[in-house]
Amino acid sequence: MTKRLLRRTDFVLLAATAGILIMSLIVIGSATHINTPSDDRYWFVARQGIFALMNIGIAAFLMNFDYKMLQGYGNKLYLFNLVMLVAVMLVGQSALGAQRWISLGPISIQPSEFSKLIMIISLATMLEKRVGELNTLHDLLPVAAYVGVPFLLVLKQPDLGTSLVFMAIFFGMVFVCGINLRLLGGIFGAGIAMMPILWHFLKDYQKMRIMVFMDPNVDPLGSGYHIIQSKIAIGSGMLFGKGLFQGTQSQLNFLPENHTDFIFAVVGEELGFVGAAILLLLYLIVLWRGICIARDASDMFGRLLAVGITSMLAFHVLVNVGMTLGIMPVTGIPLPFMSYGVSSLTTNILSVAILLNIQLRKQKLLF
Repeated sequence: MTKRLLRRTDFVLLAATAGILIMSLIVIGSATHINTPSDDRYWFVARQGIFALMNIGIAAFLMNFDYKMLQGYGNKLYLFNLVMLVAVMLVGQSALGAQRWISLGPISIQPSEFSKLIMIISLATMLEKRVGELNTLHDLLPVAAYVGVPFLLVLKQPDLGTSLVFMAIFFGMVFVCGINLRLLGGIFGAGIAMMPILWHFLKDYQKMRIMVFMDPNVDPLGSGYHIIQSKIAIGSGMLFGKGLFQGTQSQLNFLPENHTDFIFAVVGEELGFVGAAILLLLYLIVLWRGICIARDASDMFGRLLAVGITSMLAFHVLVNVGMTLGIMPVTGIPLPFMSYGVSSLTTNILSVAILLNIQLRKQKLLF
């Protein structure tokens, strides 16, 4: 059985993920060694490394169970997800103008991060019974409402970035489910037409982020500061970068959130174009393997899971890298496996574990 498992293990996906995690620990260590909450210069990287090992251990244990078992817990997980998101509104902690965290002793968790993976599992459970049946708006409305409730709860925090991730997951999964393409096109068209109306429902800081995206110099010392410093950092790295611990923007704290949302700018400054290209190549491999696993899945539930996870990771990479380059609005979406954060790291590692599980069991006769 062990030999069979080894033969079926997707070592390409494993190697690419491990490569990103190693780069993450190196870059987090470089970005935070002069800015830690304790006397330990590598407090952030040590904490991230410990939780990475713990999550890898949990993921390895979960590989013993067939991913199809998740289908039986889809609705229960959905209710649990709603309870978590409501709990954030009632007892959550606020930081950076948003109420997104719940404290559990020395650890602060962000339920909206876990809600992404839970939403994928729950939505896959729901859509598995509706394959080929999403032909009209009436057919799609129950699915949209199913995603809409947690979407609105996350948006209320407010966390626009995670809400948009829900949308990416939704569209990716209903596309594979066989939605009528004319209906899908109509939804996109309606969304574009409603943008002027939706603008009035955005908070002031969200409106400013969009304005800054169009022109960072609108507020160079406020909302535009992040983008300006990020572009300076990436541009100054040139081909091979300034070297680890040598980036002026990150080391001298000109670049805000350099170990979380804007960690790609640290990669660009200290490792240069070559380092950034290697990182993006690793992400491309992860996404490519996710698509291949979805294609080869032995059942529709597994295919929907793989597509949802791949859509989530792709959207994260696209938006995070885009905002550090100034070609996407700043939304606070972390870079998968790279950005510091326990909740995000746990969600991403468990997501890859599910992909590996689907790959292991792609042939029904294997187990």
